[in-house]
Amino acid sequence: MKEQILERFLRYVKIDSMSEFGVDKIPSTEKQWDMAKVLEAELKAMGMQEVELDEHCYLMATLPSNSKKDIPTIGFVAHIDSSPDFISDDVRPKVWPNYQGQSLALDEEAGIFLSPEEFPEMLKYKGQTLITTSGNTLLSADDKAGVTEIMSAMDYLIQHPEIEHGKIRICFTPDEEVGRGADLFDVEKFAADWAYTMDGSEVGELEYENFNAAYAKVTVQGKSVHPGYAKGKMVNSHYLAAQFMLSLPLEETPEHTEGYEGFYHLNSMQASVDQAEMLYIIRDHDRQKFEDRKQFFEQKVADFNQEHNHCLSLEMKDQYYNMREKIEPLMHIVDLAEAAMKDLNITPLIKPIRGGTDGSRLSYMGLPCPNIFAGGMNFHGRYEYVALESMELATQLIVRIAERLAEKA
Repeated sequence: MKEQILERFLRYVKIDSMSEFGVDKIPSTEKQWDMAKVLEAELKAMGMQEVELDEHCYLMATLPSNSKKDIPTIGFVAHIDSSPDFISDDVRPKVWPNYQGQSLALDEEAGIFLSPEEFPEMLKYKGQTLITTSGNTLLSADDKAGVTEIMSAMDYLIQHPEIEHGKIRICFTPDEEVGRGADLFDVEKFAADWAYTMDGSEVGELEYENFNAAYAKVTVQGKSVHPGYAKGKMVNSHYLAAQFMLSLPLEETPEHTEGYEGFYHLNSMQASVDQAEMLYIIRDHDRQKFEDRKQFFEQKVADFNQEHNHCLSLEMKDQYYNMREKIEPLMHIVDLAEAAMKDLNITPLIKPIRGGTDGSRLSYMGLPCPNIFAGGMNFHGRYEYVALESMELATQLIVRIAERLAEKA
C-alpha cells in the first residue's frame, strides 16, 4: 500500500489546481478540471460505481455494499483545489526516506531550509519518509493527501472483497480553499447518512468543532494627484489602509492566538495611491463572540469614516459556522472514528479546528461531517510537508471505519 500511496500522491501534487478568490463561478479556475478529470478516469478504472463529474466540478462515486446487513451509508470527502495563498504551479516534491531529525535543504542555493529548530514537530517523524516542497511552491498536501487517502482506501477495499463494508460514497469538491467548497454540493444526491472530511493535519486529529467565519472586504478611497503638486490635495490610500489595520487589536491576530481564541486577519491587500482593497477574515469558535467581533469591526469602519471623511466602504459576509451544534446530537459518528483510531493504535487528538473544512457547512446542509487527519503539516506555504506513514495510517483508518461499522451492524 505504501508504495502505491507515494506514487499516487507525487502524481497528484504535480497537477496545478489552485483556486482563486473573488471569482463568481464554481470552479473558480479552469485548472481544477485537470485534477477532477484525472480522478474521474482513475475511479472508473479501479471499478468504482456511479462515477459522476458534474458541471461544477464536483466528483462523486460509489463503492457498493458487499454485505447483507443493514449498514448505514457513510461518505468521505476531500477537496481538489490548492490554496491561492502561495505558488502552486510547477510543484517539484522532494522525498526524504528515513528522516533522522536534520534540517532539510529545500533549495540550498536560495538558503531555504526546513528545520526542526523552527518546526520542532518534525522530530515526531524520525525514521519515516518525509515529502517536502522544493522551497519555491507549496506542496498541496492540503488536500491532495486527503484525496490520495480516499482513492487508496477505495482501491484497497475493491482489491480485498473479504473486508465486509456497507455502501460508501465519496466526493471530491472544488474551491474549498476560497470558502465555496460546499456551495453547490448536492447533499440529496450524495445520499450518505454522514461523512468525514479527510482534511486535518497531524496523525490522530479528529475534529467536530471549528471557527464561525466571516469575510470582510474594506475598500479605501484615496485621491491621486501628481506628487509634485499634491500638497493639501493628495489622499494616499496606502496610509489610510495602514492606519485602519493598526486600529484593530494587534494581539487578536492569528500569530498571537491559539485554541479557542478568535482573531481578525488581514489576508491580502492591493493598493495604489487612489484606492486600496483589504481582504479580512474574522474568526471565533463561540457564536456570540463571533457576532460581537463582526459588530466591533463594523464599528471600527464607522469610527474611521467619521475621522477620515468617509473614505472606507465595507462588504461583509458570513462563510460558515461551528459544526459542533450539528454534531453533538450525533456523537456516535465521532465515537466510531475514535474507536477505529484506537484499533490502529492511533492516539485520538480531539480538538477544535482553527479553520474550517467543507464539513463545516455540510453539517448545516444536512450531512453531519466531522474532520479527520490527512497528515500534512505547515499548510499554505513553502515549508509544507507530509510523512508517507501518516498518509498510510489515514488510508488504513478509512478502511477500518468502514469495517468497524459493518461489524457493529
